[in-house]
Amino acid sequence: MLTANKLMPQGGGLAPVLLKRAATVELDWDVRQKSRFDITDSQGRQIGVFLPRGTAVRGGDVLIAEDGSLIRVIAAPQPVLVITHCTEHGTPFDLTRAAYHLGNRHVPIELKPDHLKIEPDHVLAGMLRSMHLIVREGEEAFEPEGGAYGAHGASHGHSHGTAPVGPVLHPDAYSGTHAHHDHDHDHGHEHRGHGHSH
Repeated sequence: MLTANKLMPQGGGLAPVLLKRAATVELDWDVRQKSRFDITDSQGRQIGVFLPRGTAVRGGDVLIAEDGSLIRVIAAPQPVLVITHCTEHGTPFDLTRAAYHLGNRHVPIELKPDHLKIEPDHVLAGMLRSMHLIVREGEEAFEPEGGAYGAHGASHGHSHGTAPVGPVLHPDAYSGTHAHHDHDHDHGHEHRGHGHSH
């Protein structure tokens, strides 16, 4: 079995022709957040990956095997919850609030300008719907934030060190009483029904 113990974030300046010729491997977030795992690349090679502890592998990163060959990592589609604000009864700021409350729970979150993504969790989905957010199930690549001092993020190709994934905020910021404020949407806006499945 080959081993790979080097990682080039986002290909680190490799020539496009080299990236195009590189073997590939599709990995979900559960695997990519580990520093040691086994893979089978697109050429059928078994490779043991041994990276520095705390390293998270992102889609677009390139692993370097001991023989010098390259393996380009693709973020595999996986079950996620996609969270958007309700245009009828909310504002885009609702997403900021949602990110804050999810951060309180140390939940890995992928942040986008118009939506959030988290791994499936029916309790969190209920909390988010109670905040008037739209929550739908999807099958998409998942690239959560690495934290302010975390491993390299998807947005830039260099590392600043390691830290737990997700923002770390005060755990009492979201009171349980607010989470169950019995918002039954009797104003004609049933959040689980009409297409956007709150």
